[in-house]
Amino acid sequence: MEKNINCFHCGEPNPVDSNFRVTIKGISQAMCCPGCEAVAQTIVDSGLTSYYDHRSENAEKVTSLVPEELQQLQHYDIEQIQEDFVSQDNSSSEITLTVEGITCAACAWLIEKQLRFLPGLNFINVNTTLNRAVIKWDKQQLKLSRILTEIQKVGYKAYPFQVNKQEAFYTRQAKSYLRRLGLAGLATMQVMMFAIALYSDFFSGMEEEFIHYFRWVSLILATPVLLYSAQPFYANAWRNIRNKTLGMDIPISIALLGAYSASAYATLVGRGEVYFESVSMFTFLLLLGRLLELRARRKASETSSNLLRLLPSMAALIEDVNKPQQQSLIPAKTLNAGQIILVKPGETLPVDGVIIDGLSNIEESMLTGEHLPVSKGINAPVFAGTVNVTSPLLIRVEKAAGNTLIADIIHLQDNAQLNKPRVEIVADIVSRYFVGGLLIVASLTYISWSLIDPDQAFWITLSVLVATCPCALSLATPTALTCATAQLNKQGILIKKHHVLETVNKVDHMVFDKTGTLTKGNFLLLNTRVYADYSVQQCIDIASQLEQISEHPISLAFKEQQQNSVVLTNVLNKPGHGLQADYQKKQVRLGHALFCEVEKPVDSKELLIYLTLDKQLVAVFELGDQLRSSAPQMLDYCSQKNIKSTMLTGDISAKSEEVCCLLKIDNLVKGVTPQGKLEHLHKLQTEHNVMMIGDGINDAPVLAGAHVSVALAGGTDIAKNSADVILLGEDLNKLKILRQTAQKTTRIIKENLGWASGYNLIIVPLAVMGHVPPYIAVLGMSFSSLIVVTNSLRLLK
Repeated sequence: MEKNINCFHCGEPNPVDSNFRVTIKGISQAMCCPGCEAVAQTIVDSGLTSYYDHRSENAEKVTSLVPEELQQLQHYDIEQIQEDFVSQDNSSSEITLTVEGITCAACAWLIEKQLRFLPGLNFINVNTTLNRAVIKWDKQQLKLSRILTEIQKVGYKAYPFQVNKQEAFYTRQAKSYLRRLGLAGLATMQVMMFAIALYSDFFSGMEEEFIHYFRWVSLILATPVLLYSAQPFYANAWRNIRNKTLGMDIPISIALLGAYSASAYATLVGRGEVYFESVSMFTFLLLLGRLLELRARRKASETSSNLLRLLPSMAALIEDVNKPQQQSLIPAKTLNAGQIILVKPGETLPVDGVIIDGLSNIEESMLTGEHLPVSKGINAPVFAGTVNVTSPLLIRVEKAAGNTLIADIIHLQDNAQLNKPRVEIVADIVSRYFVGGLLIVASLTYISWSLIDPDQAFWITLSVLVATCPCALSLATPTALTCATAQLNKQGILIKKHHVLETVNKVDHMVFDKTGTLTKGNFLLLNTRVYADYSVQQCIDIASQLEQISEHPISLAFKEQQQNSVVLTNVLNKPGHGLQADYQKKQVRLGHALFCEVEKPVDSKELLIYLTLDKQLVAVFELGDQLRSSAPQMLDYCSQKNIKSTMLTGDISAKSEEVCCLLKIDNLVKGVTPQGKLEHLHKLQTEHNVMMIGDGINDAPVLAGAHVSVALAGGTDIAKNSADVILLGEDLNKLKILRQTAQKTTRIIKENLGWASGYNLIIVPLAVMGHVPPYIAVLGMSFSSLIVVTNSLRLLK
């Protein structure tokens, strides 16, 4: 084996006698020292070997070694590695972490408490349903490795969220529960046989030593259950105690250890009752409940994983557009903007891009929820995860890997699920205090029954500890919200803010923008009237040149008909008014009559755009737009549900009245500026809960100011950034689905909280009075949590 080559990690020469090697992508690579070997092995073990594919230069030589665990965490500070899972915004960084070991709300609270006061930490939110945490920090003040170290200090393991890692974690956790469950089940069956015989007087004539013999066998069988099968409960309880917080596994651990210790003592001294079958059965049923709960929570959170699985891992790269038959298969995540790929019929698109050759039908149901394929040709945008149905396409890559629309959808979905609404925060606080109250009640129960019936005191206290279920309270809200968000994503409705599902229920007034929202926004230039010494084409060219800086849908009507470029200076866009610039030493304006200072506006039902030079009318453009087919149905729904409707538009033409009349909208406010829209919205919000639906730059202020706001995916980026919800596709009827889902979610959350509260209010007094046997207590506790999770899963249907 050749020794004297450069280190694969840092590039420095390897010593002649060194034998440090790391297998990277199936190839054994030489390293110069133990430091580089350890770091390279960490990169491989972390599943981040793509770092070596994309790095532009070798890493720095590792001059010193640190403990292996700390070394793995420090590795995440490497900027090139962070590119795969950290989103950057100026000095701020954001990451989604998978956190192992979370079992209830107390775990999330503990992690948040541990990190909350780190200098440079801007935001942290831990979701118990997804076992994930979203963290935002100032990279100038705080390192990612420090965040991960602090999480490990409180007993949890955290690493960047990756689908394959998350799947491996779920699989590993499920297998662990199955092994422990299997042992507990076998032991329970054996111990129950002896218990039935002992307590049914089957051995009434048997000598005393044989009874002791069966007790000792039961002790031997129950011991591995207590030490191995019940281990997760002790680990969580010890973590809570060590960090001075309360979790549901504390009373469970006290109950299990107490029952085993009392039975073991009775066996050793030869007198008293033994309940080894209760220890084994408690553990078996608790583990069964946790396993079923784990699977249900996994189902609730699997949507983002399923979306990512839609993307193909390989892509057909075309080096020469003139020779499309010459292709090379490369990993899709290595594609860069500007490259050309071939997508054959039946294949899934790996990137966002633009068609440069071909005409085909694209199935976009994974984005919009609409299964009817859409016909697309040259210059049409296409998106990763959609399916090419009929003909081959050449596509120019615009966005790849983590920058695609599907990646944005997953990011929005995770953020919506990881943010906590008010009702969930309250439930988490209540569940923590509930555990403290439970321990107090259990102590008082033991003291009271010690005076009434000492023989029953311990077992009644045991039932009190096991029967109550704070976990159901903490699971009631997050599982329902996770399921609702996942279902809405399937329908092409992206929730950005955590308050949406709470607020939508209260909406009693909907405010619609007109252009691009109630209408398609696909304007056509119907007619051009010229009033000066210019040709029609010259007027169109000037207007089109002005519209170059505008994102308003009107601009497309002019851009498509421009033939000659025009020199303009000092171009200025005034949203809600129009555009102005300097042209041949004159001020040119394009917009509505008031902005252009036209004294005698033209009479027309269509949208009119005026062109003036130094306040002299040059031309009037008449544009036509069509209503969205779903708009009448949506406004009928508003009428049926007694929801008031208002059209709030900057358009001052008679077209506004026509649209308002056709759709039977209650109120019309037209010809208003963005500031005017915001002022009108604020007036409405003094008396109503308002939903604003829009798509343009001029809608951004009202979208940001509304109680809840919705932007269409075809709208401007600033509108989508300002909105709480994004609708994919063009179907306004999705607003119905949003409202119906919000109502169902609220109903299910109330059912969950009602069940959890009602169950505990009934079971605690019964257990305290001695009417709940231990085995009934453990069954009730396990199935209480399971009922809450299963009820939430109805939202996925």
